[in-house]
Amino acid sequence: MKGTYLGEFEEIVLLTVGVLYDEAYGLSIKKEVENRTNRSVNLSAIHAALYRLEEKGFLNSRLGEATGKRGGKRKKYFTVTKLGVSALEEAKSIRDSLWTSIPKIALQGGK
Repeated sequence: MKGTYLGEFEEIVLLTVGVLYDEAYGLSIKKEVENRTNRSVNLSAIHAALYRLEEKGFLNSRLGEATGKRGGKRKKYFTVTKLGVSALEEAKSIRDSLWTSIPKIALQGGK
């Protein structure tokens, strides 16, 4: 297993896999990320993140059934592992701790 550091984009992809649950495959993840973040994302960037997350042990994958619509090509579906859930919980905990530690005055705008 590679390092367990979770980058921002990886966190977004991992969360999106959780959101899509049983329908998390490359294109559906790309569309959901774009809808939720309001930014354009390359499918190749999604795939690279998915493979990194799988290598880190944060995701599992399985091949779906071949369909005529896809020319017999099978979709690769992803699910979050227990280790992935732990990584997300840790990232959320760190972010929550930082947010609650910011003095209110610091978020009132610049000089």
